[in-house]
Amino acid sequence: MTMTSPHSETSRGPIRVLLADDHELVRDGIRARLQKVSELEVVGEATNGREAVRMTRNLKPDVLLMDVSMPIMNGLEAAMEIRKTQPDVAVLILSVYDNPEYVRGVVQAGARGYILKDISAQEMITAITSVASGGYFFSSAIGPTLVGASASAPVEDPYGLTERERQVLTAIAKGQPNKEVAAALGISVRTVESHRLNLREKVGSRNAAQLYRVAQELGLLD
Repeated sequence: MTMTSPHSETSRGPIRVLLADDHELVRDGIRARLQKVSELEVVGEATNGREAVRMTRNLKPDVLLMDVSMPIMNGLEAAMEIRKTQPDVAVLILSVYDNPEYVRGVVQAGARGYILKDISAQEMITAITSVASGGYFFSSAIGPTLVGASASAPVEDPYGLTERERQVLTAIAKGQPNKEVAAALGISVRTVESHRLNLREKVGSRNAAQLYRVAQELGLLD
C-alpha cells in the first residue's frame, strides 16, 4: 500500500533520501517504509558518519536521515561537517535517545529535525517532507525537550534565506565575482547566478548595493 505525504511531489521529482545507520536491520526497516511512498526515493545507505559525509557529497540528497550514534564519526560530527560543505542538504536525526543534550547538540550542529526510532511510519514521512521543504521537525514524544532545544535553534532571518544563499550573499557583498564565488563554494557559475536571482527576489533588491545592506543587516559582514 502506498502512503501519501502531506506535501505534494515537486516538479523536480521525488524527495531524495540518504539513510545512515550502522545497523543493517534498521536500514532495511526504514527503506521498506520509505519505498512505499511515491514522493520519496532512497538513493543510498551509509554505515557510519564518515561514509554519510562522503555519500552526501557525491549523491547530493535532499534529506540525510541519520542515526546520532555511529562508529568512526557520529551523527553530531557528521551533521557539523555537512552543514559546512553541503548546507542545502537537510539533516534529520534518527535516534533511540530523547536526551535533551542530544537534541540541543544536533540542532546546534545544523540538523533540521530529531525523531525517535519508535516513530510511526506516517510521522517519519511527515518529518522528511517537512525538513525537505525548509522546515524543522521534532518527534512529538520528545515533548519538553524541544523547549530547551528550540532556544538554541538557528534564528531565521526575515527573508527566509537558506544557508547556501547566505554564503552567496556574503560573497556578493564582499565584491567577489560569480566565478570566484563558484570556486570557493564548489558549485557552478550558473548555480551562483541562480542564487543571485533568488536572493534579489527574496530581499526585494535590484542591485548589489541593496544586497550589501541586507548582508550588513543580517550580520554577515561582522
